[in-house]
Amino acid sequence: MLYKLNNFFHKLYRFEALFFLIPALIIVFLFFILPVILSVYISFTPLKNWNIGKYLGEIVGFNNYYRFFYMIQHDPGTRSVFLTTIVFIAVTLTINVLGGLFLALATFFVYEKASAFIRTLWLLPRMAPIAVYSLVWYYFFHASRIGTLNSILLSIGLIDKPIDIGQKIIPWGPWSIIIFVNGLVGVSFGMIVFTSAINNIPKELVIAARVDGATNWQISRRILIPLMKWHILYVTTWQLLSLLTTYAHIFLLVKWNLVHRDYGTTWSLYIYNAAFTGTFDQGLAAAAGVILVVIGGVLGWITLKILGFDRMITRPRGDI
Repeated sequence: MLYKLNNFFHKLYRFEALFFLIPALIIVFLFFILPVILSVYISFTPLKNWNIGKYLGEIVGFNNYYRFFYMIQHDPGTRSVFLTTIVFIAVTLTINVLGGLFLALATFFVYEKASAFIRTLWLLPRMAPIAVYSLVWYYFFHASRIGTLNSILLSIGLIDKPIDIGQKIIPWGPWSIIIFVNGLVGVSFGMIVFTSAINNIPKELVIAARVDGATNWQISRRILIPLMKWHILYVTTWQLLSLLTTYAHIFLLVKWNLVHRDYGTTWSLYIYNAAFTGTFDQGLAAAAGVILVVIGGVLGWITLKILGFDRMITRPRGDI
């Protein structure tokens, strides 16, 4: 009798846990799993101009994937999209992770009021609306005398006429602008996570190191950074996948003709343009999106391997 009663309560506990998980599972299915399923299905259809009634029931197999790889081989504009994506992710990811780590460490060793001011200042790009933030840098890099950068360079005599960084200095000009604009936003995210990690490290470790005569660099390298490896892993992986799908700021800068369309367009923006502007080729966009999701999963797995995720979740040797 007691065994049956325990078994009943055990089943009831499992049902209760499932009951609390149901809302989260519904949200995950509706906003994550279902869009992936629909994207995969659409990638096998000739859907164009959102004409669902005409095209959604027609299956063309891997034709959209063949078209996509054909464009990569023969269209210079499509190839430049992938080169831009590689440079954009590699450089911006480095800036986001190392910049956020540097800011968190730097503000840890200054007075609390000064560190709070610095953190708030770096949070402004993330708090500003995307359109407003992009507009600020549009006027900063504008290719005329009204551009802030051009006016400064003209006033100090470094140039004698305005320069068009985003359209004329190809490809480094457009790359520099989109990396700079997105890098400032990403640095603030890393700074928040790393600052939180540092504040949870026992202060006794730092005090003991100070007593032993350790410098700020030695404390950072031997105490703080090793104890933040989980957070470094998280920020690196998250920012990698986030940058792979980022296009909002870049879309506005390209639309406003601040940066060159070919060398200012990342893979995710290419997918958006194919689906919602220009050709309205949703089948091709879905195929490119499915490939992007697969590559994102592979890159995320590689990042976890390189940063030693398997080692960090392994049970420690010996007794604790």
